[in-house]
Parts: sequence; structure tokens; C-alpha cells
Amino acid sequence: MMLLGITGGSAFFLMQNEALRFSTATNVSLIVCSCPLFTMVLMRLLVHGTRLGSLQVVGTLFSFVGMAAVVLNGKFVLHLSPLGDFLALCACLAWAFYSIIMKRMNERYDSLFITRKVFFYGLLTMLPYYILVPQMPPLHALARPDVIGHLLFLGVLGSMICFLTWTWVMGKLGAMRATNYIYVNPITTIVFAWLVLHETITPYFIVGTVFILVGLFLSSKAKTT
Repeated sequence: MMLLGITGGSAFFLMQNEALRFSTATNVSLIVCSCPLFTMVLMRLLVHGTRLGSLQVVGTLFSFVGMAAVVLNGKFVLHLSPLGDFLALCACLAWAFYSIIMKRMNERYDSLFITRKVFFYGLLTMLPYYILVPQMPPLHALARPDVIGHLLFLGVLGSMICFLTWTWVMGKLGAMRATNYIYVNPITTIVFAWLVLHETITPYFIVGTVFILVGLFLSSKAKTT
């Protein structure tokens, strides 16, 4: 349970957020959204008896290409940042290990119990970071209504409900199939940006979305053990 709290909680989020300080958002997005690829490879290497069908591999690659098309949006500009990209890669690997460990825990415990433990150990192992790198705002700032609203949204909806639902989904679909849905993140982001921020949907988004959906369809038909 502590490993779940570290890999899916403190390590994943801290390294992802720190990566954005040193690298571009595009680089971090591409690397972190590659989690299904890393999960697929690590499960094949580390989990005894795991076999990946050709549809699973092809579907994952299709979704990855689609995700790259959506994130890059026709503007491929390579800005390497060794430290930032390395942190993003570590965050991606942390989530892959989280998925593998969760596969075993889902066989023994219910989703609510696992989520409570992930939050507890994630918070516990994140505290040393704030001791070593204090970045807390003044206490009076936390009492502002807009800050309270944002914290409640992130804590209740963006964290508790999402993690609880994700744990349940992984128990039903399996780690590999569930993790492939990470590729949908860029799609939902752009759709809401179009609805709320009135951003433009480009042809690259449409093509990338088709690739992602085809990849997910192929993965859903794959038989993995």
C-alpha cells in the first residue's frame, strides 16, 4: 500500500509538476501520456505469465500516434531539457509501476480501501518535500473563497472521486486496458478548451482523435493474460 501511495501519489505528481519547471508542457505531456506504452512493456517483463496479443500492441501504438498528433497539433518543435524530460519519464515509470501493483491489490481489496491507503501514504511520503522545499502560501490566502472552491474541486472531484473510480475501473478492465484510456486525456482537454475557452479545433485534433479511438477499440478486443 505504501508503494501504491508513492508511485501513484507523491512520486508521480511531484515529478510531473517539477518537470514542468524545467521542460515544455508539450514534452511533459507527450512523455507522461506515454504511460500505457511503458505499462505494457513493464507488465510483459515483470509480471509472470503476462502475454500481450497483437491487437493490444497495435491498438496501444495507434492510440499513442493519435495522442501525439493531438498534443503536437502540427507543430513539431523539439526542445530537449534533460532534467525536465527525465523527471517526466520518471513520473511515467512511477505510474506504470503503480498500475502493476494495483493489479495485485485489486485482487485482494475493495476500491474504497485501496483509495484511502493511496491517499494516506501519498500524503505521508509527500511531506518531506515540503519540509525541504517550503513553498506554502500564507495561511490567510487559504481562507479566500476562490481558493477554498479550487481546493474542494481538486480534493473531492479531481482526486478522491477520480482515484476511487480509476481503482474500480482497473479492477474491472485490468491494468493494461484501463491504462490505455489515459490517451483520452488530451481529447477531453481540447474539447473543454473549445467549449469553455473557445479555442479552435484543428484537423490534427480530428485525425488524432480517430487514431486514439481506433486504438482503444483494438485494445478492447485484445485478449491479454
